[in-house]
Amino acid sequence: MIKKTQLEVEVGKIKMKNPVMTASGTFGYGEEFSPFIDLNKLGAIVLNGITLKPKLGNPLPRIIETSSGILNSVGLQNVGVEILIKEKLPYLQKCNTPVIINFSGDTIGEYVKLAGKLGEVSADTGIAGLEINISCPNVKKGGMEWGTDPQSTYRLINEIRKVTTLPLIAKLSPNVTDIRLIAQAAEEAGADAISLINTVLGMAIDINSCHPKLANIRGGLSGPAIKPVALWLVWQVFNTVDIPIIGMGGIMDTQDALEFIIAGATSVSIGTASFVNPHVTIDIIEGIEKYLIDNEMKDINELVGSLKI
Repeated sequence: MIKKTQLEVEVGKIKMKNPVMTASGTFGYGEEFSPFIDLNKLGAIVLNGITLKPKLGNPLPRIIETSSGILNSVGLQNVGVEILIKEKLPYLQKCNTPVIINFSGDTIGEYVKLAGKLGEVSADTGIAGLEINISCPNVKKGGMEWGTDPQSTYRLINEIRKVTTLPLIAKLSPNVTDIRLIAQAAEEAGADAISLINTVLGMAIDINSCHPKLANIRGGLSGPAIKPVALWLVWQVFNTVDIPIIGMGGIMDTQDALEFIIAGATSVSIGTASFVNPHVTIDIIEGIEKYLIDNEMKDINELVGSLKI
């Protein structure tokens, strides 16, 4: 019987001790979750999305619970890149877990400027990679508009690639006609990995007032409700590109995470589940190891894309 397993994976040249990472927008800047879990045990930490200048986000109400998930229209509220570098990243230098910065902009110029700046300070701050948010559905400019057209996706990522040698991860939207075309464009433009999926567009209505429940009207649906959609898109992209995939969307437990890996994800990102159980990432890491032992598998990479058709 196998007693020791290999959990290490590599995503876009980022070496991770296991395949479990946090999803941007649900884990703050890392320190917030330190009272609940040992950050050193995570495969990687993806921080709250950052922009050049601080953002207040969208007006309230901007988060509501819905059937098997939540709708959010937070609108990329964040402290801005300067405070990130000066006040947030120093704490994470105490950890031996790769830190990935999710970032976005209203224009190509903003994306490029941010990528360049983060690249310049990466050696001093421990930044391991950049996740390009081209899929946020809750902002009026930038965000999802870059990730719904292959040409726009290629142009943006290609320009970012010119200014940094850091691993680039393209976070894609499910709100498109054919995700494979977007993924191919991202790969051709220089992305080292792909995150799938961001939230699914949705809305909710108060039947007493006949008003939308979200001030922004629309929001991004996350949680268990979107898992079947996310799995299908991960499987499609796995059979389309040659770069690693980070699977996300409704992962609540070990079984969910394993389904994504079998569908083709090299690693998985946990988001909404952390609101329900702050310890869930560690539970999933331990659950994956137990699964490998129980199934006499030595290496987690054997399971990636092992779906039998």
